[in-house]
Amino acid sequence: MKVGLIAFLVAFLFAFFSGLLIIPVLKILRLGQSVRSDGPRSHLSKAGTPTMGGIIFILAITAVVVLVGRGQVEVYLALAVTVAYGLVGFADDFIKVALRRSLGLKARYKLIAQIGLGLMMGILAVNLADRGTQLPLFFSGQSLEMGNFYPFFALLVLVATTNGVNLTDGLDGLAAGTTLIAAAAYFFIALWQGQTGLALFAAAVVGGCLGFLFYNRYPARVFMGDTGSLALGGALGSLAILTRTELLLPLIGGVFVIEALSVIIQVLHFRYRGRRIFRMSPLHHHFELIGWPEKKVVKIFWLWGLAFALGGSFCLIILG
Repeated sequence: MKVGLIAFLVAFLFAFFSGLLIIPVLKILRLGQSVRSDGPRSHLSKAGTPTMGGIIFILAITAVVVLVGRGQVEVYLALAVTVAYGLVGFADDFIKVALRRSLGLKARYKLIAQIGLGLMMGILAVNLADRGTQLPLFFSGQSLEMGNFYPFFALLVLVATTNGVNLTDGLDGLAAGTTLIAAAAYFFIALWQGQTGLALFAAAVVGGCLGFLFYNRYPARVFMGDTGSLALGGALGSLAILTRTELLLPLIGGVFVIEALSVIIQVLHFRYRGRRIFRMSPLHHHFELIGWPEKKVVKIFWLWGLAFALGGSFCLIILG
């Protein structure tokens, strides 16, 4: 617990103070966010807000692992995946805002990179971090031996998680806050399992997100961009894989699942029925368009995130 507190404080302070330096640099470089013309009108004023701010908490998490990582393989593996996904997001953001290409990194290249990193994580988790290839089936008390198929399952976990967090990152403080809550759940899960290294990493994610929220809360002075959302998705996916709680991740990160499902449902319903279910997807925009203030939407989603995280944690303790 003491090491976790240190990791949290170091990450929080690093993110807070580095934000004071990084945000002005992003402004000088004119790395401003573009805003969807078909989105809520209240978002038009956000155009030009510095993006790629995920650099702030990526550096904070890295600093913690370097300073107090204790040389544990699984901690460095989780960090490597976080940074690698962050680099994919950075490439996407850079193409969008620096090269002024609105579509960013081509979708197929982005997906190929995400799949490749996920597959690599699955292989390394089994061979370096001693993850094994068994998948605990919590509600039955049994385990499923996945054998050589496990790396492919791991890539599915990571691709789904990174895209879920990415879709959630549409309101000030929403993705950072919900990730903070999910990572806090993983801090206690890792402690309960006796995996102090992963608890340290989770605490660093919590601290980094909290420090970043000082600048990203409404009205945001910086956005995390794909740099941040993909990195946070990589961090949560890694924690799920290395704590062997992949099947609990959809519950712990229930907000991300709901956001992703809202997009899938919207697209399929429009394609086959010719009309939309929601005013706009992801779901957080629907609530904005029916009149909810942005701050209210974010707070409600944070509360749901807390409920999901507590539910997932209790399931593990009771059924684990």
